[in-house]
Amino acid sequence: MKTNSRQLIAGNWKMNGLVDSLSGFQTLVATLDKEEPPANVLLCPPVSLLATFASAGRGKVHLGGQDCHDAAKGAFTGDISAEMLKNAGATFVIIGHSERRQYHHEGNDLIAAKLKAAWRAGLHPILCIGETLAQREAGETLRVLSGQLDSVLDDKIAKDDLTIAYEPVWAIGTGKTPTNEEIEQTHSFIRTCLTKISAELAAKPVLYGGSVNPQNARGILALPHVGGALVGGASLKTVEFLEIIRSANVQ
Repeated sequence: MKTNSRQLIAGNWKMNGLVDSLSGFQTLVATLDKEEPPANVLLCPPVSLLATFASAGRGKVHLGGQDCHDAAKGAFTGDISAEMLKNAGATFVIIGHSERRQYHHEGNDLIAAKLKAAWRAGLHPILCIGETLAQREAGETLRVLSGQLDSVLDDKIAKDDLTIAYEPVWAIGTGKTPTNEEIEQTHSFIRTCLTKISAELAAKPVLYGGSVNPQNARGILALPHVGGALVGGASLKTVEFLEIIRSANVQ
């Protein structure tokens, strides 16, 4: 089943990028403004660059944050609220990335609170879910994914304003990816889970993330239940990111 939505190609720069990265962003924007990209394009730079990129003119490129605090303001040294991201020029925010879950010990309760914070500020959240290698080898992938969804989503959520990204933790930054058949089966299962919550949510694109690159992007993006990609390292290289964007499947 293909959705009627355009695919979304999102780049997550993580903790990479300095002021001189602006030239690469400007090249990305200028190139896409000359073309008609087959997908919606999102870039999530470090928050130190967000306002700079926004003020430089984003063209066909949406901008997003990589995380947010669940409170709107307060004594939370070093944290960034969803409202601050919005004020800096973001329209999206990544929530629950596996690196936040692993290195910052974020649990489902906090992730649910951050989702609500994103909606409060008028941001479109991308909720990341995925299993570790140990969970996969134990045959627990589907249980883990359904648990991550069920623990933060219910029928009271803002159903039309959420994107799910499936990122197998063991594939992030390793160069390893599941087979296309495994990706399709997992995305189909995720869509089945979302259908139980709401038909509106199930119709939204479900992104795949985990070592997406120009060599494997076309095959992954052609899969029926894959609605786009959340790209890590390859999004730092403008030429490679453009190749992935051009590999999107026109709906």
